Amino acid sequence: MPELSPRSRLADATGASGRLSDGLAFLRGWLRNPRRVGAIAPSSPALARLICSEIEPGQAPVIELGPGTGVFTQALLARGLAPTQLTLVEAAPCFAERLRRRFPQARVLHLDATRLATLALFPDARVGAAVSGLPLRAMTPAAVEAITAGLFHWLAPGACLYQFTYGLRCPIPVPVLRRHGLKARRLGRVWGNLPPATVYRIARIADTQVAPAS
Repeated sequence: MPELSPRSRLADATGASGRLSDGLAFLRGWLRNPRRVGAIAPSSPALARLICSEIEPGQAPVIELGPGTGVFTQALLARGLAPTQLTLVEAAPCFAERLRRRFPQARVLHLDATRLATLALFPDARVGAAVSGLPLRAMTPAAVEAITAGLFHWLAPGACLYQFTYGLRCPIPVPVLRRHGLKARRLGRVWGNLPPATVYRIARIADTQVAPAS
């Protein structure tokens, strides 16, 4: 096996140190507030690739809910989006500060996602896609309702929400989907995540219907 250069060894050490630091930060966040954080470890790179796999730079701006340590944020940047095209909504102050240091050009909002509809977040544009790492299954029905309504208030026609869950079905209950005219479709499952996770694409039913041929 060829010997790694000093720069490669430094990159490997930095990457490993960063992953360890993220893991410890996530564990501390979970211990402080298990319902808000929802997991004891950051999402895997494989889950990040899947949840961001349909998002393109032309869909900007993009909003991310519950970015935590920024695993999905990094995947969005790898898809070609600029950090200035990302709005990261994070309720935990420790994660929000970490995100500001890691992605200084992104807009990081220390904000409860249930308030999305009450603030003028995007006065000049509609959002082209949303990614969510929020633990919706651990939230109250009222909170899930508010987050769903607020998010789709800002999403442009044709825009989708990409949400993952550790459960066996979409974490947005069917009555909430119906009230807002939404449809959820399973995008895929990542068995290598801890724990295994499923990604759903959630869109307006009107956007998924095919117009009849004239």
